Amino acid sequence: MNTPEIEYQPLNVIRSYQEKRLATALDYLTKFSPYYRRLFRDHHIDVSGIKTVADLQHIPFTEKYALQVYNNDFLCVPREKIIDYITTSGTLGDPVTFALTDADLDRLAYNEKISFECAGAVPGDIFQLMTTLDKRFMAGLAYFLGIRKLGAGIIRVGNGIPELQWDTIRRISPNTIIVVPSFILKIIKYAEEHGINYRQSSVRKAVCIGENLREQDFSLNLLGKSIREKWDIELYSTYASTEMSTSFTECIAGQGGHHHPELVICELADKDGHPVAEGETGELVVTTLGVEGMPLLRFKTGDLARFHYEPCRCGRTTMRISPIVGRMNHMVKYKGTTLYPPAIFDVLDNIPYVENYVMIASDNETGNDHVLVKIGIRRQYGLDVIKDIKDRFRAYIRVAPEVEICTVEEITKINFPDTSRKPVKFIDKRKNTIH
Repeated sequence: MNTPEIEYQPLNVIRSYQEKRLATALDYLTKFSPYYRRLFRDHHIDVSGIKTVADLQHIPFTEKYALQVYNNDFLCVPREKIIDYITTSGTLGDPVTFALTDADLDRLAYNEKISFECAGAVPGDIFQLMTTLDKRFMAGLAYFLGIRKLGAGIIRVGNGIPELQWDTIRRISPNTIIVVPSFILKIIKYAEEHGINYRQSSVRKAVCIGENLREQDFSLNLLGKSIREKWDIELYSTYASTEMSTSFTECIAGQGGHHHPELVICELADKDGHPVAEGETGELVVTTLGVEGMPLLRFKTGDLARFHYEPCRCGRTTMRISPIVGRMNHMVKYKGTTLYPPAIFDVLDNIPYVENYVMIASDNETGNDHVLVKIGIRRQYGLDVIKDIKDRFRAYIRVAPEVEICTVEEITKINFPDTSRKPVKFIDKRKNTIH
């Protein structure tokens, strides 16, 4: 394993290193970014005075809507240098386009290589990719590039189709799968129904994307426990976003995703934009380092997290990010309790008879938040399903939302609209949400 040396340095050395990289990034934006040149001019910002990460507070945040409205102005290179075009979801309905140069693709490969190494991957491993590589999606491409750079094998199966997943495992014997964790339960269920001895398969590890596996104290959550009780494989969480072109992946200690200081500067901000105290939850704000095509400065991700600074037993001294608490604008205040959709999802993913679901937040007659959970089940069970589900909610999150039982087909149509690459599990119909 060839872990970058900076990941083992004292925090003050890492901070000094990042500040040198920040100066280079600000100089690049000043020279080549129409959007940031305008921002610096309009706000009378002299970037030569930005010396430290703390000094970044003098620069306004970059909001996602700005990427949508002024998309071309974020581009720092001529169009002929763009190799790959990617889209991510936007706040105004249409997707946001991201453009990557050849150097950006190399950076993406490097990021994923060191992230997989963090999770114990080595050359010669075989990864089965259970996520899409098409539909302008960054994640699948990033995994492919990183695994290739690592010197490991890749099987591009794509998402869904448990039968094909198990046929591929039988034929090629991968030792690692890259997968949305709730899908692991689906392929386990398929294996049990079809007599597949999954516990004796070649798979020994899962790198999990898109959903939390752990509580804030890093113990396994309900979803993580459900997987481990069925299948004793190593589980590694990873968190990333298209905008930062960087990922945070757990090591064997399972104590949060490790920060790569050469790739991104991270801040946590409260709802008023001020830095949060150490150990507190805030919105993740990122400044990309080494991005050529569309670098970002103080970009608000919308994701709520905590930072952990104590050294990890793997030897790395870099900051670690907690499991994502939720999305800033997805917070629900229901019956006096603050909720985020991941808490609802975790309960539902742990109920064996729940096939699929969608959570809908709306305003009630008094203007407060109302929560309806529509649930798809395949057959009738010998119990009061709604009561059982509400009892589970109360046991885990203290309150029970309204529950409506639907067919699996009805929920599938909501989860997978024609243009979506990710399952839609949360719909926000509220007029006034937190931004």
